[in-house]
Amino acid sequence: MIPALMPTYNRADLAFERGEGAWLWTADQRRFLDFGSGIATTSIGHGQPHLVRTIAEQAAKVMHVSNLYRVPQAERLAARHVEASFADSVFFCNSGAEANEGMIKAVRKYHAENGHPEKFHLICFEGAFHGRTLATLSATGNEKYLAGFGPPVQGFDHVPFGNMNAVRDAIGPHTAGIMIEPIQGEGGVRPADLRFLQELRAVCDEFGLLLALDEVQTGMGRSGKLWAHQWAGIEPDVMSSAKGIGGGFPLGAILAKEHVAKHLKPGTHGTTYGGNPLACAAGNAVLDVVLAPGFLEQVDRVARHLWRGMNDLAARHPTVASGVRGAGLLVGLQLTPAVANGDFQAAAVDEGLLTVAAGQNVLRVAPPLIVTEAEVDAALEMLDRAARRLTPADAKAMAK
Repeated sequence: MIPALMPTYNRADLAFERGEGAWLWTADQRRFLDFGSGIATTSIGHGQPHLVRTIAEQAAKVMHVSNLYRVPQAERLAARHVEASFADSVFFCNSGAEANEGMIKAVRKYHAENGHPEKFHLICFEGAFHGRTLATLSATGNEKYLAGFGPPVQGFDHVPFGNMNAVRDAIGPHTAGIMIEPIQGEGGVRPADLRFLQELRAVCDEFGLLLALDEVQTGMGRSGKLWAHQWAGIEPDVMSSAKGIGGGFPLGAILAKEHVAKHLKPGTHGTTYGGNPLACAAGNAVLDVVLAPGFLEQVDRVARHLWRGMNDLAARHPTVASGVRGAGLLVGLQLTPAVANGDFQAAAVDEGLLTVAAGQNVLRVAPPLIVTEAEVDAALEMLDRAARRLTPADAKAMAK
């Protein structure tokens, strides 16, 4: 018999009943250090008092009214995001996939409204992950994810990640823009070279294309800056965000410059739940924390401590790990062909640490942004023990 909850996930046999900061507890009181953060989503930790209080207070007033009416919480949150970013206007939705879907529509609409409806193709990159809707699956381009869902949505041309010559060769009369994650998360925690991002901005300006950045996983302080593209000193025309902006409450956003946003007029795009009072109250609470003086600087300091520790870990276990990549508090441990990331993830769970597998046989760590250096050290010790479990000689000694 099929289970009542549709079996679309291979779930670990763990169920958590409470959390605090970077820690989670199961019903039988097993404690785990959470270096997955719900896939980079619980940005300010579990049970954060200000976020919990804000959600409870707003829920007691009004949770949802629909976008048929003004939503002051959304107006305030949009104004704060505009003030803190490149954007002139913001659209709120529910998820990263929905934000990316809307961003794709915004790029196409821009060109249609400017007299070029034939320009609807986006250049995307091999190894990307943009979501599970039909359009975002097509933008992702992974045959495994597309299998069984009919023909891909037209308009997505894929080139190798980081290859500027391939980008230029792909530009044609139907090209509308370039869509890229500053750091490929699901694709193996692969950061785009900062110069490559700068060159993408330049080529978009050269050919009249829009630069569309997917910062669903990399944004809201994850890289040590509010947005990962800021490390490259560039600005996109339009950007998607989700995950960490709600601190665990479902919230997505499309941030855009005026020349893009002005074409999404009434009736062109919409959402029932997106930007409701409860979601935007949560978003404002997250911003209160992340934009506080010194917060992002602390994230950057702890991230550098994690980076050094991960590199030391890889050096100590050359038969298990071959290197480290990523940025900020989104770090990937590249494993050797002899060790599967699923096996390493399971070994880490046995040590009390939660991580997330990623593409290219990478183990991804993405702790809450409030993680401390002491908690990083604890995680590194757990990873060290997990690596020893997977090293044949050490595994025999540990078994004895």
